[in-house]
Amino acid sequence: MNTTTRQTALITGASSGIGKALASEFARDGYNVILAARSVSKMQTLADSLQKQYGITATVIAADLQTDAGAAQLHSDVKAHGITISALANNAGYGLFGEFHKSDLQPELAMMQLNINTVVVLSKLFMPDLLATKGKILNTASTAAFQPGPYMAVYYATKAFVLSFSEAIAAELAGTGVTVTALCPGPTASGFQDKADMHDSALVKGKKLPTSEEVAKAGYKAMQRGQRVYIPGTMNWLMAQSPRFTPRNMVTGIVKFMSKPV
Repeated sequence: MNTTTRQTALITGASSGIGKALASEFARDGYNVILAARSVSKMQTLADSLQKQYGITATVIAADLQTDAGAAQLHSDVKAHGITISALANNAGYGLFGEFHKSDLQPELAMMQLNINTVVVLSKLFMPDLLATKGKILNTASTAAFQPGPYMAVYYATKAFVLSFSEAIAAELAGTGVTVTALCPGPTASGFQDKADMHDSALVKGKKLPTSEEVAKAGYKAMQRGQRVYIPGTMNWLMAQSPRFTPRNMVTGIVKFMSKPV
């Protein structure tokens, strides 16, 4: 395919984990990719590899999406390159582990900015591109979106927002050709645990977790199918459904037990 006629995907949080793996999935399928994150050197290494392996164009843009102006600046930078995107992967995000009354406020506000505001701003600003190209949005949510999460209260709440937002705009966009998919993985071997400082949580300690590559591949396929919500793994799917039939106090008690430091 001529590079001037290729579709282009923008992937946030593309320097590592699920974002890096998603970039490979898009490139393998013939998309040009825009990689956005703070770690420029890691993204440049990935961009060089993807261009060599798949013959696509990979553009690296430094973006600090934890700041108020970061998402709007990323949109401006993409437009300055003269690029119209046809897929948006809102993947950047992180979590924090610990008791809410003991945690620092500023990291939680930065997490809310990244996990929530950035998703809304980028979806809004790039919507004209996506409508023009009948494109796709892939928002990385989590199985955390389906219930409150003691020890990660703010993180779970941000992912509940992402899931609700994704399903709502997916319904609004029905008939436009634009699809929206909320990818809701469980704990994944992605570097997320390092950032969240949750290696002592019962959710992950001593457990074999799926890889970022496995989650990204499954999520990418769900996006291409236009599936609105995708939960990788049978056990994750069952756990996500259980709050619908369980008293809410019991749900939070179970999550607290499953997440507690061990």
